[in-house]
Amino acid sequence: MQARRIARELALLSLSQLSANPDKLAAFQLQDVVLAAVRTLTQEVHDTLETAAAELKRSSERLLSSQTRAEVADSARAMLQDALDLTQTAINRLGGAVELPEFIYLANQKEVRDYALEILSLVSAEKPQIDETLSKALVDWQLNRLPRIDADILRIAVAEMMFLSVPDKVAINEAVELAKRYSGEDGHRFINGVLRRVTDQLKGVGSAE
Repeated sequence: MQARRIARELALLSLSQLSANPDKLAAFQLQDVVLAAVRTLTQEVHDTLETAAAELKRSSERLLSSQTRAEVADSARAMLQDALDLTQTAINRLGGAVELPEFIYLANQKEVRDYALEILSLVSAEKPQIDETLSKALVDWQLNRLPRIDADILRIAVAEMMFLSVPDKVAINEAVELAKRYSGEDGHRFINGVLRRVTDQLKGVGSAE
């Protein structure tokens, strides 16, 4: 279980970095996947900290120009809180990058590599069918408008349910855990709802929520 959980996380983080060519994927070693995952996390940390710095600068400028107007000061404090929240998110992501090598060392490394590459290959090869399935389950949303991390979490879960015989409940729970770690504040609820509609759709029950 631990090896597959790590493999899912590596697949999620490396999807945007690794080649979609199945032949090239098959040649990758575990360290290639880990490196791609760490690069993704590092880029996200960099982007998040840049956004936080810009928000901090805006709040500082607003405070300096606010004089004694309470509403402007309140707005500036809200910006400052946003900057602090973004910084905390960046710290959490950085912590994830540091933890990954240790988790992999403690797990079955061959199983981690094989399952991560199996997920990556399936998501690439079956993307049209996976995306069509997700599009039918989305309510008032378009798949290409979702944050990349949310769309990839959904794709991995659907790939596991449709092609890897992973029980629906397990795939959904694992996707929710990934969302809690990498998505926005309410991302895990959104992903849970979409995947429950996917399971109903795959069973022919129809939309339930």
